[in-house]
Amino acid sequence: MTAYYLKLAWLSVRKNPLLTSLMIGAIALGIGVSMTTLTLYHVMSSDPLPQKSDRVFAVQLDTWNPDDPYYERDEGSAPPPQTTFRDSMALMESDIPTHQAAMLHRGFAARLDEDGARPERLSTRATYGDFFPMFDVPFLFGSGWDRNADDRAERVVVLSKRINDKFFGGEDSVGERLMLDGAPFTVVGVIDEWRPIPHFYDLNGGDFDDSEELFVPFQVPISLEYHADGSTNCWKPERIESYQDFLQSECVWLQHWAQLDSDAQREEFQAFIDAYALEQRKLGRFGRPLDNRLSDIMTWLEFREVVSDDNRLLMVLAFMFLAICLLNTIGLMLAKFINRAPLVGVRRALGASRFDIIRQHGVEVLIIGVMGGLAGLLLSWAGLIAVRSWYRGYEYLAHLDPAMVVSAIGLAVFSAALAGLYPTWRISRIQPAVHLKAQ
Repeated sequence: MTAYYLKLAWLSVRKNPLLTSLMIGAIALGIGVSMTTLTLYHVMSSDPLPQKSDRVFAVQLDTWNPDDPYYERDEGSAPPPQTTFRDSMALMESDIPTHQAAMLHRGFAARLDEDGARPERLSTRATYGDFFPMFDVPFLFGSGWDRNADDRAERVVVLSKRINDKFFGGEDSVGERLMLDGAPFTVVGVIDEWRPIPHFYDLNGGDFDDSEELFVPFQVPISLEYHADGSTNCWKPERIESYQDFLQSECVWLQHWAQLDSDAQREEFQAFIDAYALEQRKLGRFGRPLDNRLSDIMTWLEFREVVSDDNRLLMVLAFMFLAICLLNTIGLMLAKFINRAPLVGVRRALGASRFDIIRQHGVEVLIIGVMGGLAGLLLSWAGLIAVRSWYRGYEYLAHLDPAMVVSAIGLAVFSAALAGLYPTWRISRIQPAVHLKAQ
């Protein structure tokens, strides 16, 4: 019987193409708008390190103004999102974390050693070798550097795949030399495609920035007396006449992350940073109430409001629009089904049950839902293309992955089934005698 009902549904679609098109269009428009919004929200709120996000922590130390907190929110005050140089260096002395790394963002001008071309300024992450295993960074060739390279500020560099393709034609470049700011650096590794979304470990440049193209040991830019390209905030005026004065200042400008693989390890490291803060308080620092935090990745993204209330409101409005489209679909479907009441009356008189009528019209509803879902996918795709063209940095956000495609079809079928409940119920309640007498 299902094949028979499919045939009837297809004949009905062909018999009333305008009315059917309006229903499909209403569903498609609602699906297109809601799925475009849902796709963006899905990617923006996704876990960038799902295999270990509950074991990797952003470190916050409250070194800020005793009389004025860095953050003042409805839920209370909060410490700065970054650390001072002297505090990060003190934390790096701890052997409690499985991995930890202080880091900063800095641009370097890069060119090949024998290349006379103009250097290209590239986004660079200065960090510790623990960065790579802590964030499960995949490698095509080689690896990161060891702690000796960190301590000695060795001139080594890890390249992104794009930069390796550009300078070395995609070949294994480990051991090759690359000139950075005029100095030779030895390539020790090449990263495979890696772009965590959001860019959780440093949200200063943008929540959804590309990952960096070069990685060098943290002490390299420090030894060159470079400042970070990112955000630097100071809570009091200080006499800074040299780079060393800046390093010893209360300015926060570094990101600090630690991997803690157990609750006991986390508690031990929390006790360590609290004890450090109390020790520093004796020296006149850390004047605020003790509020040093270890925030796992998802807590960190929530704290930094990567997905804002505006995004959530926009998603709610999109689904309200879908509901309005479904109300219009209900009206159109009801008009179409009631218009065939005489035929339904004849079927009932010939022995068809109410359940048979429901099955017949239910199959038609599902066909309309699938067609609306496919059309909605096209509208979603067009909407995401528009988002990519209008907003810089959304190139990697605005795309439909397989899960969202399945979700779009499922939502369309569910929406159509929901819209068809009342019209199908109404047509199944038709009294055959009334229409037979009219005939």
